[in-house]
Amino acid sequence: MQHLSKLILIAYMAPPLMVSAQTQPEPTPNLAAQCQVAPPPAISLSNLGLDYDDEHIIIESKKSVIEKNKKLSLSGDVVVSSGQNKIRADQVLIDKDTGLLETRGKTQFQNNKITVSADRLSANSTAKEIELINSDYRLTQGSTRGHADSLTINEQGLRLTESTFTTCSEPVPDWQLSAADINLSTEDNQGEAWNTVFRIKDIPVFYLPYFNFPLTDDRKTGFLYPKISTSGNRGFEFGQPFYWNIAPNMDATITPYYMSKRGTQLLSEFRYLTGGQFGQLNVEYLNRDRELVDDSARYLHRFQHFGTFSERYRLHLDYSDISDDNYLVDIGSDQFNKSDAYLWRIGELAYFADFWHSSIKLQDFKVLGDSNDTYRTLPQLEAQMYLPLGLSNATFNVYSEYSHFEIADPLLPTADRFHVEAGLSLPVSRPGWFIDTDARLMHTYFKQDNLDFVIANSELELEPKVNRTLPKVRLHAGLNFDRDADLFFQDKTQTFEPQIQYLYIPKEDQNNIFIYDTSPLQDDFNGLFRDRRFSGLDRIAQANQISLGATTRILSADNAELFRLSLGRIFYLKNSNDSFDEEGQRIDQSSLAADLFLQLLERWQLQTEIQYDTESSSTEKSQISLDYRHSDGQLAQLSHRYIKNFSGEKIEQVRALTSFPINENWTFVGHVTQDLVAQRSLEAYTGFQYESCCWAVRFAYHRDINTNFDVDELNNQSRDEYDSGFMIQFVLKGLGSNQQALPIDDMLESGIFGYKRPYFLTN
Repeated sequence: MQHLSKLILIAYMAPPLMVSAQTQPEPTPNLAAQCQVAPPPAISLSNLGLDYDDEHIIIESKKSVIEKNKKLSLSGDVVVSSGQNKIRADQVLIDKDTGLLETRGKTQFQNNKITVSADRLSANSTAKEIELINSDYRLTQGSTRGHADSLTINEQGLRLTESTFTTCSEPVPDWQLSAADINLSTEDNQGEAWNTVFRIKDIPVFYLPYFNFPLTDDRKTGFLYPKISTSGNRGFEFGQPFYWNIAPNMDATITPYYMSKRGTQLLSEFRYLTGGQFGQLNVEYLNRDRELVDDSARYLHRFQHFGTFSERYRLHLDYSDISDDNYLVDIGSDQFNKSDAYLWRIGELAYFADFWHSSIKLQDFKVLGDSNDTYRTLPQLEAQMYLPLGLSNATFNVYSEYSHFEIADPLLPTADRFHVEAGLSLPVSRPGWFIDTDARLMHTYFKQDNLDFVIANSELELEPKVNRTLPKVRLHAGLNFDRDADLFFQDKTQTFEPQIQYLYIPKEDQNNIFIYDTSPLQDDFNGLFRDRRFSGLDRIAQANQISLGATTRILSADNAELFRLSLGRIFYLKNSNDSFDEEGQRIDQSSLAADLFLQLLERWQLQTEIQYDTESSSTEKSQISLDYRHSDGQLAQLSHRYIKNFSGEKIEQVRALTSFPINENWTFVGHVTQDLVAQRSLEAYTGFQYESCCWAVRFAYHRDINTNFDVDELNNQSRDEYDSGFMIQFVLKGLGSNQQALPIDDMLESGIFGYKRPYFLTN
């Protein structure tokens, strides 16, 4: 067989169709490997194979005829190969002078990226172009496939005429795109399509005269998947997001959002990333709400910024505003939950040195409804120093804070507060025991203004200037025992971890100080060993108390926790507690606090926390959760929460949640929360999701109780007790991004409460 050179063009073709890419890839679905759709690789000149090696072309055939050493006719299972590129045909004609290669009969072009079957192939080494006629193509990775009357590869890229594209493997695909012409450019990795028709089961659904799309997973300006749903508050809803790739570090998403009951809303999101800085601006605007009597616009905007710079500085900004208290109830937002009662606003700049750090913070809350106004700190300055003393782990600690408090209510006080505390800390830790010693002196100065109204209408004896100086002594020690467990716990380790804490702070009358940022802390097991009972510094509770507690654990051979029980309480010495029971007797011990965790078999977990008052034989607070988790898509949770007194109200709720696959393609998600005190449902959610190799669709129904802020007088709107609605969402895999599926977590976390993993039940 005679060696021929510079006659064969070997090519690589990228996937022919994609629409605008999502800004971030979604997680890969839990399907079989053959269903996964690989992201499309970029087209480049070298990928096209035009820079071939003419010394490594191999030709095989059963019969060959050479004419004047210029033309070669090959027939009978002809194979022309170069590296990983291969052409198979019944007959191949090669003209050395003109640089033409043509095939006759059944033709196949193949490399490690693509396989093409065609009626004939024509290659021109002078024009550096390959054309395949009446071809069926399939990408090697994933399931992308299609048909083209003409498929042409050249230096500029790939051109398809009268072509189709799908990622479905069935003979009649679930969805398919057809286009008159498609051009894929190797220069800018972009494609263009003309006269495109989208079909479902061979039924035309919509027509696009023109659109362009990326050939890689890079971000690309264009339309994203639409959002379709219904709601009792908003009616039929349709949103069409448009993604704008402004720059490599900057983008925006603009969504006209139609609500049949209220009108068309404009949603926008702008994001930027530079160095260690990231920011996001969200603006939601509705010019007029058809459901309201008032013509005022309704809006929400939020700006967030996070960043570090100069290695030691950190910046955090989060500011939001809203047009009215009922915006979240009536319209809703992805930025906040519809049951939120306030918007948090904060700006903080922090500096971190080796042994000290400081920060300046502006903090405010926008309260929704008729709740009491809250104080804002404008500003709050903090500084903390840790100075090693060279003796074991002993340190000299100094903490200082200055806060200026303001409030919108003109009848309430404003204040400046300066606090400083300094002391010695000596922590000692060994494998079998630990002891922490801490002693410090705390001084706080208050300058309070506008006191007349509060003094006249309360029992507080407020003073314009207050100095408060208190010492604090804290001793916290514990032991760690462990042993090999027997009986039912072979090859296990059992631990016993008792601990004790003594805390002393003398009593001082603080009724001359108003409450600005202080509230009681949680009285769970870990709270027994804190050195304070309140957040903030307006109140420093007296303490002459001993906290006793113990924890026992069962650990597996690889130190996984299988069982944990913690039990403890506080004993108050010499009437150091100002709490009284219902009969007016001083309480000399806290409620009994317990924490239980149990790993039931491999996939079951039980966790509960309780605070129990042994004097009145009543439960103060409790929560219990039973969890089953087989995989991310198969889980169940049953939980109960009880609070005896929460702002004068009793809370008792039960919640059930489950997610499980019905079959290979269908998954069910459902959750319901019931208020046992008011005997009513708080929320219910039912969702079904279908997922195949090439597409996914979700149907969901929700019913949530409405939070109604009646102080909104300008609209005079009556609301139903519940808001209910239906939602549909779909994804075509491999079209528009490397998004692979609709994540089940979206449905689990939807609603007022959302799913929480058992380890984070207290969040």
